[in-house]
Amino acid sequence: MVEGADQGPMVCLVGSVSSATCGWFSDRIGRRWAMIIPALFVIPLAPFYLFSDNLAVIAVAFALQGLAGSGGMFGQVPSSLNERFPTEVRATAAAFCYHQGAIWGGFCAPVLAYFATTWQLGLAIPMLVGTVFGAASFIVALLLSPETKGKELVPDLVVA
Repeated sequence: MVEGADQGPMVCLVGSVSSATCGWFSDRIGRRWAMIIPALFVIPLAPFYLFSDNLAVIAVAFALQGLAGSGGMFGQVPSSLNERFPTEVRATAAAFCYHQGAIWGGFCAPVLAYFATTWQLGLAIPMLVGTVFGAASFIVALLLSPETKGKELVPDLVVA
C-alpha cells in the first residue's frame, strides 16, 4: 500500500470475507463452535502485536486478530442473538444486548488509561489482560449457552 493511503476499503473487504467464512462454518458446525474457534485464536495472537517491536509482526498479528476477533467471533453475534430470544421480544432483546455492549465497552478507554498511568504499566499489559479476559468470558458464555443450529424458530406466544 502507498504510505498514507486510505486502507478502509481493504479492512472492510477482509472483515467481510472473514465474517462470510465463519458464517459458512456456522452452517456446518453450529454457531457456538464457529464463534469459539476464532475466540481461541485471539488469545495467543494478542501478545504478538502488543509486545513486539517489529512493525511487520505487529501488522500481521493485528490483522490476524482482526480476522479472528472482529470478523470471526463477532460476525456471528447478530444471528446468534436473534436465535436466542422468543419471537415476540427478539428485536428488543437483541437491541438491549447490543446496547449493553456499547455502554460497558465505553468504559474500556478510561479503564485502560487508569491502569496504564496509575500502575505505570503502559497500555500493552492492560490491553492483554482485557483481551484475554474478554475472549475467555466470551468462550465460557458460549459453552454455557444452547446451540441454535438446526432448531426451528417458532413464536412462544400464540395469539389467536
